[in-house]
Amino acid sequence: MSAVPIQGVAPGPPDHPLRIALLSYRSKPHCGGQGIYLRHLSRELAALGHHVEVFSGQPYPELEPGPVLRTLPSLDLYREPDPFRTPKPSEYRDWIDALEVAAMWTGAFPEPLTFSLRALRALRTRTADFDIIHDNQVLAYGMLGFARLGLPLVTSIHHPISVDRRIELAAARGLSRLSKWRWYGFVRMQGRVARRVGPVLTGSESSCEDICRDFRVARSSVHVIPLGVDTRLFHPRQAPRVPGRIVAVASADSPVKGISTLLRAVAKVTTERNVELTVVGKPASGGPTERLVAELALGDRVRFVSGISDTELAEFIASAEIAVVPSLYEGFSLPAVEHMASGTPLIASRTGALPEVTGDAALLVTPGDAEELAVALRLLHDSATERERLSALALRRVQERFAWPAVARATADQYRRAIEAAAARRGAAPC
Repeated sequence: MSAVPIQGVAPGPPDHPLRIALLSYRSKPHCGGQGIYLRHLSRELAALGHHVEVFSGQPYPELEPGPVLRTLPSLDLYREPDPFRTPKPSEYRDWIDALEVAAMWTGAFPEPLTFSLRALRALRTRTADFDIIHDNQVLAYGMLGFARLGLPLVTSIHHPISVDRRIELAAARGLSRLSKWRWYGFVRMQGRVARRVGPVLTGSESSCEDICRDFRVARSSVHVIPLGVDTRLFHPRQAPRVPGRIVAVASADSPVKGISTLLRAVAKVTTERNVELTVVGKPASGGPTERLVAELALGDRVRFVSGISDTELAEFIASAEIAVVPSLYEGFSLPAVEHMASGTPLIASRTGALPEVTGDAALLVTPGDAEELAVALRLLHDSATERERLSALALRRVQERFAWPAVARATADQYRRAIEAAAARRGAAPC
C-alpha cells in the first residue's frame, strides 16, 4: 500500500498530455460520491492539458467545460417515479438489454455488469484513441477485456460495497434478507475483478484496509489519494446562518447513511429546542424514511430536497448552523469535506474514514447511537463558541489537505505508472 502525499501540491504542466477514458456506470451529480468524484476529477485532468472522455450510464454526470461526455445508456430500470419497471418491447436494442432485464426480474442489480459490456463494446473500435482507461468503481467482468485490447487500466474503489451489504443484511429481516442477498450478488463479481485489474486508487487508509480485507487485493496494488473539495462553490458566506438549521447530504433510504439515526436524534432535540432538519436526498414515497418521519411525528421539523443546483446546494450548506454525517460507514465522505469547506460545524460518526478525514475539526459520535448524536446536537445548538471553534478548525484543515488540482496530478502520476507497467509487460517502450 502506498499513500500519495498531495498536501500543498500546485498543479503544473504534464510531461505530455494523456488521452483518458473515464468509465462510470451511474454518475448522480449531487448525491453519491461517484458522480461528484467524476465531475471534479475530469475537470482538473482537462485543466492539466489531458484529453478526457467520460463514458457513463444514467443518471448522467453534470460535467464542467473541458471533458467530453459519451453516453452509454442503460434501460434505466430504476429511475423515478417508476423503479423496477418492465421496458416496452420497442426499447430493447440488443442482448445486453435482455440480460439487464432478466437480471432485474430475478432480483439482481445488473447495471455494473451490463455497463461494463457496453463500455467494452464501445471502446473496442477506439483502442488507438486512448492511453489509459480509468474505471470509476464499475468492477465488472467487462473491465477484464481491456487488457486483451492492450489498454492499461486504473480502478477507483471509493469503498468496497461489501461493507454496504453487511450493514443492509444486518438490518434486514425475513424475506427481505433473501432479497438483499440477491441484490448484492454483484459484490462477488467486484471482488474477483478487483483482484485481477491493475492498480487500485482509493481515498483513505481506512478504505484501503477494507479493500484489502474484503476484496483480498494485494496491499502493494492499492494507492491512497485523498479526495478534494471545490472551494469555488463550498466556502463560508457573508449572510448569517439560519438559527437551528441542521443539514445532512445523503441517500435518504440507504441504511448505511444513517438517516434513521439522525431522525431519531432530531426527534429528541425538538422536544426542547427550536431546530429544523433538511436532508439533501429524496426518500422513496411510502418508504422506510417517510414512515419513520411520520412515526416520530416530526412533521414540519424535517424536509427533504432534491434536484437542486450545485450553487444552491453550496449556499444551503453554508446557511446551516450544524451539519451531520450520521453514516454507519464511509470510505471517504465528500459531503463531510464540503461541510468543512463551508465552515459549517460538523458532527460525524466515528466510523470508516470519517475520523481520518475530519481529524479534530468535527464532533465524533458512535454510529447508530441516536442518544449520543442528540447530545452533540444540543451542545452545538447551545454554544456559539463551540460552533466557531469547529468552523475555524474545519476551514484550516480543508486548506491544508484537500485540493482537486492536487488529486488530479497524483492520479495522472498513477496513470503514467500503469502505462509504463503495461508497456514493460509487452516488452515495448511506453508511449
